Amino acid sequence: MESPQPFRILTVCTGNICRSPVAERLLQTGLNQVSPGSFEVRSAGTRAMVGAPIQPLSAHIISTFRGSPDGFAARQLTPQILKETDLVLAMTSKHRGEVLQMEASLLKRTFTVREFARMLSVLENRGDAAPAGDITELWRALPTRAASVRHLAVPSDPADNDVVDPYRRAEEVYRQMEDELAPAILAILRFARLTAPA
Repeated sequence: MESPQPFRILTVCTGNICRSPVAERLLQTGLNQVSPGSFEVRSAGTRAMVGAPIQPLSAHIISTFRGSPDGFAARQLTPQILKETDLVLAMTSKHRGEVLQMEASLLKRTFTVREFARMLSVLENRGDAAPAGDITELWRALPTRAASVRHLAVPSDPADNDVVDPYRRAEEVYRQMEDELAPAILAILRFARLTAPA
């Protein structure tokens, strides 16, 4: 019997060297522990520094959370990449808008990473995180379910949807990026664990 195609997640920022690689590598590491082979996480940039490695301070964050920053090369976001994606997690609302300009059909499958994490928390609190027979099939239906509770996950400050860009800024800004991104990633991984078959 053929194994099902993995659920494909794409993280998106600007240069694809600071924020989206951190989200990519940490989500992939965590999801591999939940259900090996069920998820494929990649990243791209709206104005990527194509071929560049992850910025050192971002690489350090990845290593701190037991991910690997090795073997990474930034790549430019393209319509073809989007066509091969089940869920887009953008680092800011602006990136989400740029994704939808390129591929409007992804409207119900594109969120900022912090927004998506809040939506999953709403679903979790409603008891909508029960394990399913096939985790990839459950996750294929998940973006639509998440979108249906978007109105219950609106932050009081729209800036709370975004992850700060630390590129060429002080180390404290990288720490702020980590503080904004890590809770969202942990919330997504917690939901994945809840939906994984025992």
